[in-house]
Amino acid sequence: MRVAVIDYGSGNLASAARALARAAEERGIGAEIAVTAEPAALAAADRLVLPGQGAFGDCWRGLHAIPGLAAALAARVEAGAPFLGICVGMQLMAERGLEHGETPGFGWIGGEIAEMPAAGLRLPQMGWNELSFTPGSHPLLAGLAPGDHAYFVHSYALRGGRAGECLATTDYGGPIPAIVARANLAGTQFHVEKSQRVGLAILGNFLAWTPASRLR
Repeated sequence: MRVAVIDYGSGNLASAARALARAAEERGIGAEIAVTAEPAALAAADRLVLPGQGAFGDCWRGLHAIPGLAAALAARVEAGAPFLGICVGMQLMAERGLEHGETPGFGWIGGEIAEMPAAGLRLPQMGWNELSFTPGSHPLLAGLAPGDHAYFVHSYALRGGRAGECLATTDYGGPIPAIVARANLAGTQFHVEKSQRVGLAILGNFLAWTPASRLR
């Protein structure tokens, strides 16, 4: 299995690659994990991982600044390759981002990325927070239990998403989408590579996941 961790100048690339390698080892999955900015490597990959940190617009422009990279990503996703977006990588799946102006997203899931209301709480949300979800509702959640904690660092989050695309939420002055999924796509608002047991479980589930459908 070839797993491409997409390098566009943003994200915890080495940490994500190490976490994927460890998850594969723990599951007994033979996986070649490659950090790459080469469109040809994405075209040949069996699975794609898009990390991200920083501002939505900066990440979007960074991804599109590398000739052919965004197009190769979109083509491989549309061909059915399982995809995982992490933090801003998950946010780029949305229709648009509103951080420092309006920036388009891939539109793979519904909704937009907007500043969290937070109800007077400090932004960014930074640290461990618990997940709420329906057990057994998606293969990515296998082995997890409601109340498990993940590590978040963000001030913006998905709002106005489509029913059925949000797998899990966290609470920070109100419910915040924490895991999304549609067809062969999934994303986590939190950093799976920093979320210890929970993160490794999700990464292992992603590597073992056979989506029932693909993006159309």
